[in-house]
Amino acid sequence: MSQSCEDRKYAPVGVFDSGVGGLTVAREIMRQLPMERMVYFGDTARVPYGSKSRETIIRYSRQIIHFLQGKGVKAIVVACNTASAFALEELRPELDIPIIGVVKPGAKVAAETTKNGRIGVIGTEGTVGSQIYTKTIREHKPDAEVIGKACPLFVPLVEEGWLKDPITVEVAQRYLASFQASGIDTLIMGCTHYPLLRSTLRGILGEDVNLVNPAYETAQGLKALLSEYCLENDGGKRELSQYQFYVSDAAEKFKNFANSILPCEIEEAQLIHIEE
Repeated sequence: MSQSCEDRKYAPVGVFDSGVGGLTVAREIMRQLPMERMVYFGDTARVPYGSKSRETIIRYSRQIIHFLQGKGVKAIVVACNTASAFALEELRPELDIPIIGVVKPGAKVAAETTKNGRIGVIGTEGTVGSQIYTKTIREHKPDAEVIGKACPLFVPLVEEGWLKDPITVEVAQRYLASFQASGIDTLIMGCTHYPLLRSTLRGILGEDVNLVNPAYETAQGLKALLSEYCLENDGGKRELSQYQFYVSDAAEKFKNFANSILPCEIEEAQLIHIEE
């Protein structure tokens, strides 16, 4: 790596997702690591990832990571559960910078906080089908009962901005009906889009079910990772641009959505043809 150790800590963190869902992770990074710079890529042209094959997700992720490396990032956050499930371990050996996904931090917290050992997981078809949450939870709690449910309609509803629309509530009620009789005390929102539906999920499941937001836990994990590699930004070089956003399609729509949920206003999202 050509950067000196001193310069590396001022480099941005790279964050990517299939679309706007990863903004929930970006939001937590902004809140919890306010000194850090960030380059975010939302693959809005190819969303959703959850119904695509493992090989396709690996190819998309490799393209995006290559783009982020070209921006000089010091670490990468895979802010997408499907990409974390399918691509993270495959691509890790190809990188000379640290990388973290969203599955392990959320699974660990769920395993540590459940009282009755019954944990629900909602996610895309790819994430739930991969069984990665079940495997990871049982690394921490071998006797856990894990119940997965694919909720593929949640991603397009969130991307459309229909967070509290009656249609979204009705879809959520149908998806969550099986959990209401299962006795779970913990539910992992296993897609970074889903925390944006938190109030809807809470209204259906009630106060007794702990909702685990992997976005929050991932920001905590990133903090620990940067500390481990001595890469924390100490707030120097403040003249550098702090946040940059790139998308593969629909830049204006993305910007408007980002400004509705992020703690600061973004001026633009730049359009990138990621396959070129």
